[in-house]
Amino acid sequence: MTHDGLALAQRQIDGRNNEIPAPAPLLHSLDLTGAVITADALHTQHVHASYPHERGAHYLAVVKKNHPGLHERVRRLPWRDVRLDHYERARAHHREEIPPQALRAGDTPCLKTAAFAHLDYPHARQALQVVRWRRDRGTGKLTIERAYLVTSLPPGAATGSELAAWIRGHRRIENQLHHVRDRTFHEDASHIRTRHLPRVMAGLRNLAIGVHRQDGHANIAAALRRTGRDHQRPLTALGPT
Repeated sequence: MTHDGLALAQRQIDGRNNEIPAPAPLLHSLDLTGAVITADALHTQHVHASYPHERGAHYLAVVKKNHPGLHERVRRLPWRDVRLDHYERARAHHREEIPPQALRAGDTPCLKTAAFAHLDYPHARQALQVVRWRRDRGTGKLTIERAYLVTSLPPGAATGSELAAWIRGHRRIENQLHHVRDRTFHEDASHIRTRHLPRVMAGLRNLAIGVHRQDGHANIAAALRRTGRDHQRPLTALGPT
């Protein structure tokens, strides 16, 4: 999925297997030259780190405790001595992100990157620490979340704001794709289970979401209602000749 919400490819996962072997076959048909591929912690695997490098791309991968050695090494980097690369403030869902200067001295700022000579992860050039401060505007409760990532991008190849945008875009996948497919298209409630039909239906849902996003719609449910009132609107959005 691109960071503007378009699904470029999909692959059906056998219920007996997990998702770990899927990325390379999924990405095989795409031109990855110069791309930056983001991945969640499940896919922070050595084999997945080598694949983008072989295809002329870079990766930006979340590091969690399912990769304990890497997580511990990245977590223990001297982050307090690393300068702040990026900060932003936002409000959503009755929560407010808090600026660093509003917190007590010693708290870690929002986004930092640290270069290193060697880390036991293929092609990794930098580690990242992202700190999110959130205050519930109803209760006043403050929560602090720290996340860690590694990237094959060398120092200076991307700005702090670019890295933050890619990380934020990856976090939006849940809302822009999975949430829409489940809540708007009721995918999880579907009784279609036979052979290749689930993959076909997933492809049609992805197509509908992608067409509406390219047509400028952020609310897919509203876009579906709009196009449902006039059968010409989907054709106009698809742009047939």
